[in-house]
Amino acid sequence: MTNKVAIIAANGGLFDAYKVFNIATAAAASEKEVAIFFTFEGLNLIHKQGMNALEMPAGKEHFAEGFANANVPAIPQLVEMAQDLGVKFIACQMTMDVMGLTKTDFVDGIEVGGAVTFLDFAKDAAPTLTF
Repeated sequence: MTNKVAIIAANGGLFDAYKVFNIATAAAASEKEVAIFFTFEGLNLIHKQGMNALEMPAGKEHFAEGFANANVPAIPQLVEMAQDLGVKFIACQMTMDVMGLTKTDFVDGIEVGGAVTFLDFAKDAAPTLTF
């Protein structure tokens, strides 16, 4: 039985971020080894500026009040919590190259790699999730 959870973050909305970081932090808190591969719009979730301006799905604006009332942490706090729990962040090198981004555009402590880097981690992970 594996003790790894592999997550692919390919979408960059606010709900996507909550899904990714809620699963990642829960798994890490359960003593799982967790890695998240951020690619395409998913890079927004760890982008220094982008993470502060993630879009709420159209028609779902009422959730903002619910998040506040439920004391749900903001995405930057969830990113920090995940890192404090040892979650590995892998930013997709190819996507960064296509978008003209560098490692300095993202939160500290990330690894930059390609699909092979992620696949090496994920080869014996269960589950592997995509958001």
